[in-house]
Amino acid sequence: MADKKIRILIAKPDLDGHDRGAKVVALALRDAGMEVIYSGLHQSIDQILTTAMQEAVDVIGLSIMTGGHLTICRKLFARMKEEGLDHVHVVVGGVIPKQDVPKLEEMGARGVFPGGTPFSEIVAGIQALFEPETV
Repeated sequence: MADKKIRILIAKPDLDGHDRGAKVVALALRDAGMEVIYSGLHQSIDQILTTAMQEAVDVIGLSIMTGGHLTICRKLFARMKEEGLDHVHVVVGGVIPKQDVPKLEEMGARGVFPGGTPFSEIVAGIQALFEPETV
């Protein structure tokens, strides 16, 4: 991945209408050298996956402020499996209670970034997904 920019879709699922944080994170990721696609507000899981496939993204970043992160992620991972998108990483940010972080990771989230996470930590977490494994 060293010679290729990471392509990430920042998505706002369902009825979530709060996008300031997602837009600021998108700018931070772009400034870190990633190619960022922003979905816009009120995207269904199918719309998010269609965009992810059309844009050939490496990462789907969900920004969820509604408290529906567990339900949304369950649906997303089920649909990703159906569509054969197991190779696409998923990261989740927003209003995420600490006790839900392990649940999201068990579902398959490769990074969970609750509100207030420093941009440097978000960038490093996403970049780490593409670093070669050292044994």
